[in-house]
Amino acid sequence: MPDTDLAEDLTTAPSETRPRALIVTIYGLYAREMGGWLSISALIRLLDRLGVDEPAVRSSISRLKRRGLLEAERVDGRAGYSLSSRAREILDEGDRRIFDRTRASLREGWVLAVFSVPESERQKRHMLRSRLTWLGFGTVGPGVWVAPGHLEAETRDVLERQGLADYVDLFRADYLGFGGVEDEVAKWWDLDSLDALYREFLDVFEPVLAGWKARRNRDDEGEAFADYVRVLTAWRRLPYLDPGLAPELLPRKWSGATAADLFFALQRRLEAPAHRHVEAVRAS
Repeated sequence: MPDTDLAEDLTTAPSETRPRALIVTIYGLYAREMGGWLSISALIRLLDRLGVDEPAVRSSISRLKRRGLLEAERVDGRAGYSLSSRAREILDEGDRRIFDRTRASLREGWVLAVFSVPESERQKRHMLRSRLTWLGFGTVGPGVWVAPGHLEAETRDVLERQGLADYVDLFRADYLGFGGVEDEVAKWWDLDSLDALYREFLDVFEPVLAGWKARRNRDDEGEAFADYVRVLTAWRRLPYLDPGLAPELLPRKWSGATAADLFFALQRRLEAPAHRHVEAVRAS
């Protein structure tokens, strides 16, 4: 499955969340602990809590199956779907981004990716640009991309697994330009747009956390599940777009750190009751 297909599900904005993006989140959170499999009946009940009706669930599953993300499988006589091996790789790779708050330091330097793809292989060029973008690279110039040095190992691993390594040369580099590197960083990445995405996340989910903090009664586990799936679906695209620049290079009033604090606070509050809801649905 081309990663660009899954990227469509990873980049959906919170206000436009598609059912298949929610399904990807549910599989990423809960199916892997069960061998990668969920019954269709359990999935329908879980998505109902998120306001997705059965026809939409089945249609989305069909699309994810065509993309190679899910594979039909019966377990103990029950119909369901398992994650494909490629889907597991993508989700495992995503865990490192979604749940890790790694930030670069200026001492690490940079990794440069210089590539050239023949016109006859334009699809490879598109895949390469897509993968570099999702790894957090910014653009220095045509065919020259840059990222913080800590992304070198992940970059090498992804490009080799995607069959793109033959088109790319990787270099370790220090910035030796004539101006301040912070000025160049603002050209290599669209930090204003990324900050706007972080602010959108804050606008949507700060009231959610405030609502849970104000509760005094027993948790509604189904509601916790729904909120946790929504927040993770909204959050998971952002670490892919964020290169993890050193704090000294970020704009003043950068929203990324505040947004990360919010996500992890919601994770701590919702993860356990959400998991209990899923276990109850599985057992029913």
